[in-house]
Amino acid sequence: MLIKQLSSEGYDLTVIDSDPLVLEKLVDRYDVMAVRGNCASLETMRQAGGEHADLMIAATGSDEINLLCSMTVHGLNPKIHTIARIRNPEYTEQAYSMRDVFGLSLAFNPERQAATEIDRLLKFPAFLKRESFAKGRVEIVEIRIDADSKLKDVPLSILYKIVKCRVLVCAVLRDGSAVTPDGNFTLREGDKIFVTAPTHSLSLLLKNLGIVTHKARRVMIVGGGTVSYYLTEELRDDRAEVTIIEKNRDKCLKLAALLPDANIIHGDAGSRSLVESEGLSDCDALITLTGTDELNVIVSMYGNSCGVPRIITKLDRLEDAKIIDSLPLGSIVSPKRLCCNTIVRYVRAMQNQTGAAIAIHSIAEGQAEAMEFVVDESAHHCGKPLKQLKLKKNILIVCITHRGKIEIPGGDSMFSKGDSIVIVSSGGEIIHQLNDIFA
Repeated sequence: MLIKQLSSEGYDLTVIDSDPLVLEKLVDRYDVMAVRGNCASLETMRQAGGEHADLMIAATGSDEINLLCSMTVHGLNPKIHTIARIRNPEYTEQAYSMRDVFGLSLAFNPERQAATEIDRLLKFPAFLKRESFAKGRVEIVEIRIDADSKLKDVPLSILYKIVKCRVLVCAVLRDGSAVTPDGNFTLREGDKIFVTAPTHSLSLLLKNLGIVTHKARRVMIVGGGTVSYYLTEELRDDRAEVTIIEKNRDKCLKLAALLPDANIIHGDAGSRSLVESEGLSDCDALITLTGTDELNVIVSMYGNSCGVPRIITKLDRLEDAKIIDSLPLGSIVSPKRLCCNTIVRYVRAMQNQTGAAIAIHSIAEGQAEAMEFVVDESAHHCGKPLKQLKLKKNILIVCITHRGKIEIPGGDSMFSKGDSIVIVSSGGEIIHQLNDIFA
């Protein structure tokens, strides 16, 4: 996913891997150079051009190798930026406090990011996804239009009469395709809408839509990996009763020692009798986090048939969004996509040291991007009403934050130096800095 994204943006990529079949597939599919070898080896780094590279991303399955890669390439090229995947909780503080020793510019943890995402979704179960901006004061949330929704068959021009709070529908996913709507656009059953709103308005939005949500008190997690550990730690503050089902006995013993307040069940979650005996039908939320997408899909679909009100499914492969969208899987969480967003933001910031996005989120099944920029002295059109500006096609300004005050903009809204702006782009063009949005 990351190679696909960076390759599509025109970066010169060299990929190191010890598996020739992996490299062959990547070379056939993307415009990349390939080097076979041990990525932590100084000689391999030289072959890959590490002495002249701008950035090295270490994303092997071993934290130790990733850290060694960072140290090795930094010794070869002290000016290089390095990004490493660090998954083990025992290394988190160490990687941060010793980042100069490791030559580490940025560490990312897909599993922790996924756990945080799931925890936020559980706090507002009606939302399929939540993306945060402006230091958590603004969100873009995803809502499905069901048969009994108050928004079904409603044109966006009268949206305020129903929700009674200032929000903006910035994108609509219909039949697998993203649409940038205007006021005449009419919502219909099955649409997924992406709504920009101040965080403090989310409860009011749900209330006025007639959506009653409750905190998840009983949570069943299928799969006992790292995401499950991080998530259970976060759920501890909500005093939720957590049951984790894991078929690997050693993992169960380790989780039982680390999470004494959780119910750790040794067994196969693919067994209907097991999940039923552990109270699946009485759960408030089912979260499938095994390492196998197919098993996650099957268990989530069964949970849906049992009437579990909140389902969250982890998927690592998201090739066919239309098929996924047609299945009752609840919210989809992809650790790979989350870390991809983090790395892409860093790479774009390297290219544009001033004016780069401070937050980037992929929405509408990857067909649109939501980005936050700070208005600096180089920004065009400060102090002009938005209705006088000419933006590129499929660009929307969806929020302006001025001295902490959130504004869902209209035609008379303006921005000035120091403000932050959230924009949504669905045209496929890469937006590197704020001035790129203007025609």
